[in-house]
Amino acid sequence: MRRADRLFQIVQHLRGGRLVTARMLGERLEVSERTIYRDIADLQASGVPIDGEAGVGYLMREGFDLPPLMFTRDEVVALVAGARMVRAFGGAAMARAAEEALVKIGTVLPQADRLRLGRTEIHAPDRMIGAAERETIDALERAVEARRVLDIGYRDEAGRQTQRAVRPLGLWFWGKVWTLVAWCELRDDFRTFRIDRIAAVAEAGRVFRPERGQRLADFYRRMEAGESPPAAR
Repeated sequence: MRRADRLFQIVQHLRGGRLVTARMLGERLEVSERTIYRDIADLQASGVPIDGEAGVGYLMREGFDLPPLMFTRDEVVALVAGARMVRAFGGAAMARAAEEALVKIGTVLPQADRLRLGRTEIHAPDRMIGAAERETIDALERAVEARRVLDIGYRDEAGRQTQRAVRPLGLWFWGKVWTLVAWCELRDDFRTFRIDRIAAVAEAGRVFRPERGQRLADFYRRMEAGESPPAAR
């Protein structure tokens, strides 16, 4: 977690006039008590009305609220453009989430920036990929996060189909084509799979742990060494 995010979470946990100890905050945010003490001191120095002391606990006086989100003109453009690109090329759940995120951001922006959201004239086609492919993207993204082994049916360039178990590591977008980087248990090596050639996806009922030589970082090292990403075959 970035430090800025952690400071925001500390403020959120201190809302409501509750006494919260550094140990409680450290456990929730998965950092040491020493880190919490330092963060609290920095928040107090910046004007956040936090009362209390180490060993006793902390609480925040009522009436304090975070200032509204402030984005530069370029940041607003980037947010809108990104959301519209995801809507055109991403998974169905991704597209919905991008739109909902913009709505949430718009509700807390100052009026001038809120108007800028609607005035950003960067667009993408509404539909560039089919519903089935969008569902596949969502399923793969969830499996990457949860480290779930997948059984996939895959067609190669010649149309030959194979069935294989893969450990999904990451998704890449290349303009119009999405690819999945995975550790292929059939080939015992990294492989890249074009998502538009994945005919079926099912969970294998097991999870995997990153192993040396089979991690995404290992894939990157091989790429940096000049090896081309191996396409599935």
